Amino acid sequence: MLLFELVAEQKLEEAARAGEFDNLPGAGKPLDLGDDALVAPELRMAHRVLKNAGLLPPEVELRREITEVHALVATLDDNAARRQALSRLALLELKLEAAGRSRLGRDSVYYGRIVQRFGAR
Repeated sequence: MLLFELVAEQKLEEAARAGEFDNLPGAGKPLDLGDDALVAPELRMAHRVLKNAGLLPPEVELRREITEVHALVATLDDNAARRQALSRLALLELKLEAAGRSRLGRDSVYYGRIVQRFGAR
């Protein structure tokens, strides 16, 4: 597979040098990453429903919070505040690790939130 990847990269570089990618539709415009092109067709409706309902899996929420705390730590000069933020970061990372081992069972908080949001019984 490595040889195939090298040949493909060479072909792409040659095409770029030849200008074959110039003036493509949408050139210079931001990518629309909100579509579901990368989601399996059988999962698209479920993803869209959850997204529209404002629900995220707990792992995604934890990752977002971890990113925010990382940014906060980078800005802190006070040692006490920095230690507190680093402790919070360690706790969030432990929660993320534990969440990675769990599944969406009937006893999970995420399952309960979905059921509550959609009024299912």
